[in-house]
Amino acid sequence: MAGKFEVYEGKDGKFRFRLKAGNGEVVASGQGYSSKAAAHKGCEAVQNAANGAKIVDTED
Repeated sequence: MAGKFEVYEGKDGKFRFRLKAGNGEVVASGQGYSSKAAAHKGCEAVQNAANGAKIVDTED
């Protein structure tokens, strides 16, 4: 089963998204947005940024 983005309204009245893996585990979440449309754009931005993104190890 493919992962999915869920857009929801938080307790603070802001719209947020979470990315869930196929097994239902939350693997990422977004900041609060003032509108549902903005949260959808946030999802799209993550999709675009992740497409072909490299994995880079950093030093602590």
